[in-house]
Amino acid sequence: MDTRELNIVTAALLLSNAMAGLDGTIINTALPAIISDLHGISYMGWIISVFLLGMAVSTPLWSKLGERIGNKKAYQIATTAFAIGAIFQASAGNIWMFLAARAVMGIGAGGMNTIPFIIYADIYENLQKRAKIIAFATASFSAASIIGPLIGGWIVDVLSWHWVFYINIPIALISIMCMQFFFKQKKIHAIGKKIDFLGAVLMVSGLIMLLLGIQMIESGNIAWIAGFIVLGLILLAALVKVEEKAADPIIPNRLFKNPALVVDFLLFALLWGAFIAFNIYGLMWAQGLLGVTALVGGLTQIPGSITNFIGSIIGPPMQLRSGKYYVILLGTSAFLAAFMALSIAGVTVPLWFLLIAGAFQGLGLGLCFNILQLSVQKDAERKDIPIATSFAYLLRILSQTFMAAIYGAILNYELMQGVEKSNGTITIAMLNKLSDYKSISDVPMQLLPAMRNILHNGLHDIMVTAVVLLIIALIFNLAMQFKEKNKRKAVNN
Repeated sequence: MDTRELNIVTAALLLSNAMAGLDGTIINTALPAIISDLHGISYMGWIISVFLLGMAVSTPLWSKLGERIGNKKAYQIATTAFAIGAIFQASAGNIWMFLAARAVMGIGAGGMNTIPFIIYADIYENLQKRAKIIAFATASFSAASIIGPLIGGWIVDVLSWHWVFYINIPIALISIMCMQFFFKQKKIHAIGKKIDFLGAVLMVSGLIMLLLGIQMIESGNIAWIAGFIVLGLILLAALVKVEEKAADPIIPNRLFKNPALVVDFLLFALLWGAFIAFNIYGLMWAQGLLGVTALVGGLTQIPGSITNFIGSIIGPPMQLRSGKYYVILLGTSAFLAAFMALSIAGVTVPLWFLLIAGAFQGLGLGLCFNILQLSVQKDAERKDIPIATSFAYLLRILSQTFMAAIYGAILNYELMQGVEKSNGTITIAMLNKLSDYKSISDVPMQLLPAMRNILHNGLHDIMVTAVVLLIIALIFNLAMQFKEKNKRKAVNN
């Protein structure tokens, strides 16, 4: 491709990041209207979970499909599925249709979000240029994440929640058409290889069982939770055995025989498992403890989006001078500063405190994401770059899903303990109103300090749990730096 074609294709792929950032935040703005219209308050958690489930089970399959039919067609199919899911969500007449369409959208998102990074590895072989493009991808996601709530609020107020999903259609069509006319596909190498159907079935069914069990941790029956998780692990263990003999495995076992790659995967899982704590509960802290409006609470996300972009820009040059583990150490330390600050913060910290914590969290994300994304592609064998890229994305989804359920269970436990100790003066229904600025007037004012203390106990424990994950990541990082230092000494001697 010439420079013009390359720029157009890159811009088309960046649109997928924008759509992901837009959908991830705009849906939160529209949720109250959707739930009210479709009578789906009991299924609120599943609106998020079913999307993540669709992404998780499909992500590794999209990379294999790209190897067989080409990443161009795979991306177009994935983006089309995303758009179709958006159309059927907008036109859903009941919550069941909405959830089914949300799952389709998640399946499309699994390919739409990962295939661009595989294509970047093909069209930008120079790591420095690729790092810049990944930084632009981060920027497009962050920008869309910032304007998403504003656009969503305006659409819901002026039009209706249905248009929150229709807005994806023209963006998806532009991206698909640009890829059609300007992307020149390289030779496809996997044509003729036997398809690993058994591996695909075991992986999809195993992930579904595992994620269902994880999603039920907050409120499900312990026997069902254990049953789903154990069955999921058994199916995934069977997948490992099957993949040893498969001609073209869905997830090659050789990925896990590469020590550097395994460390990349572990760091991705640990860091993103911690990150989701601020992403979910930062807003709750602002609205529930500080009593600010949803709009002001949303401002806590903006500093992180800005520093995320800054981190993604300054990280690659720093890596060239000091090495990847040094940059990841700085990013992990920034994460740690944010979560340690929140873990020792009291109930009445000022809003600027949350803004600064958000800035550190965003900086950590920007420094770590780009470097780890490039590291996965650099540490994997050339033929394994597509599946290594998609597997790293799958791990992030699994880690966030699992830790979101754990954090929810921690919060629910503290809320129940607080209600029990109040001897009936405080109820769960009253605590539910605490994070809604419009409903706070329904709560007796004299009980607000005690209610905020209960919520603070839960949020504190969540932040402490995230700190533990980050300390483990820090230990892994330092161990790898020590190992690399010894290698350099051995070579010099």
